[in-house]
Amino acid sequence: MNTVPKSVSKLSRQILSHPSLHWNIWTIGVMGVAVLIATPILVVLSSIFTNQSETWEHLATTVLPTYVINSLLLMLGVSVGVLVIGVGTAWLVTMCDFVGSRVFEWALLLPLAAPAYLLAYTYTDVLDYFGPVQTFLRGVFGWESATDYWFPNVRSLWGAIAMMSFVLYPYVYLLSRVTFLEQSVCTQEASRSLGCNPWQSFVKVALPLARPAITAGLALALMETLNDFGTVQYFGVPTFTTGIYRTWFGNGERLAATQLAAVLMMFILSLILLERWSRRQARYYQTSSPFQRLSTYKLEGVRGLLAWLSCCLPIVLGLLIPGALLVQMTLQNMAETLDQQFLPLALNSLLLATLTAGLAVILSLFLVYGLRLSGTPVMRFGVRIAAMGYAIPGSVIAVGILIPLAQVEGAIAPLLQNWFNLPGSLLQGTITALIFAYLVRFLAVSLGSVESGLAKIKPSFDDAAHSLGHSARSTLAKVHAPMMGGSLLTALMLVFVDVMKELPATIVIQPPNFDTLAVRVYRYASDERLVEAAAPALAIVLVGLLPVIFLSWQIAQSRLRSTD
Repeated sequence: MNTVPKSVSKLSRQILSHPSLHWNIWTIGVMGVAVLIATPILVVLSSIFTNQSETWEHLATTVLPTYVINSLLLMLGVSVGVLVIGVGTAWLVTMCDFVGSRVFEWALLLPLAAPAYLLAYTYTDVLDYFGPVQTFLRGVFGWESATDYWFPNVRSLWGAIAMMSFVLYPYVYLLSRVTFLEQSVCTQEASRSLGCNPWQSFVKVALPLARPAITAGLALALMETLNDFGTVQYFGVPTFTTGIYRTWFGNGERLAATQLAAVLMMFILSLILLERWSRRQARYYQTSSPFQRLSTYKLEGVRGLLAWLSCCLPIVLGLLIPGALLVQMTLQNMAETLDQQFLPLALNSLLLATLTAGLAVILSLFLVYGLRLSGTPVMRFGVRIAAMGYAIPGSVIAVGILIPLAQVEGAIAPLLQNWFNLPGSLLQGTITALIFAYLVRFLAVSLGSVESGLAKIKPSFDDAAHSLGHSARSTLAKVHAPMMGGSLLTALMLVFVDVMKELPATIVIQPPNFDTLAVRVYRYASDERLVEAAAPALAIVLVGLLPVIFLSWQIAQSRLRSTD
């Protein structure tokens, strides 16, 4: 028997274990993930170059202007709402001392747990003609019908703006507050020594320095605004997301729906470019340590009361009132809300959220560690491509997934049926397609947390592990992953909750006879069966509170450690 010489065997092992080969393998893997993530987006963009159908021409001349105008007005209104609430409250809790200010620091993040469509359902029940508010007013003033008085219609464009502003302002609040904390104490003190009062110091010094962070938070809020489906659908506000759904399922025109999705993507890309342009020359540096104690303004009397109300109202309107109503409806109608379908719905949602969160963390760890091994331009480009899905609305991603799947399955259907006796459709409308859509949408959420955790580990740990004979995979499994436990848990939690709340992609790709909590809430609310929707909606809110509370606790602990 021929044997391989020891020298040749040793040389082979050296070649296979050489770092450059590992880098090439990691590069191929990273680019493969990037291609998978980018495929739905490229499919949607390619529809721009296809021949326009008669349906598209009809949409362009009839409802497309309405979609554009409503989307722009929605973005404008939400921009004003989240900026006023987010920046104002961030400045108050950071630079002012009043009753409850330390509680509001973390409590102002809580409305982020409630999706906007849940607020839409609950406030409609409260403010409608037969709701408790109008019933009370009619009893007090003796009004007999709706013609005797005027009451604002919550199911309108302004109502959608209000609902989204209440739950999306934490994006701006969080980034603004961190920036205000990190601003140099010397800068603030210099403005005061030059005679600036608190208002002038805020407008002339703090606000311009915080503009990049505020713009980034606003961009995130507006992306979520354009992604919304449940709120605008329930309130009867025609936007791009409702138009895509109606064109796809109502008219059966996939090409026209894809072209609508492409126009919506143009909105998103314009928003991203605008955000980048607004920060093109914004470079600000701090001259003191972050979280250094600032001398705060003491607010008492009327000013303290106004500050307390300004911070309390967003929490009350964005979480406490809708949460209390859901609890009340659930408890008063226990038999109807907690029916036999609740547990299967909860299990379906938990299954999707758990699988997606686990896969997202694994892929994020693979991408980030590959970038750490080989920070080449190709690797950086691949990771950035994989992270761009969060900017794309769920409805657009769903359309971009179903179109190529339909084409592939149409081509192989005869082979599957004739040779293997399998159904022609194996992926469309399945859990696999749905999880893929979630990964495209939320991989960036996991990627950011994992990337920040890995960046805190010094490169010397890699060198020490390699000197002890550990390969790249072994170093990741035995050294880095255990040290990144907190970051991995945060990524897992954030993706889990995002999947629990996701509605647009789930509505489009929903497998037959496989409802989730979010879909069932939408179905019940569309049928005006809010009592039955209470328990699933409350479950979504309670699950959403977990990462928000965890994030608030982490921020508070970081500040305490930095100021000790």
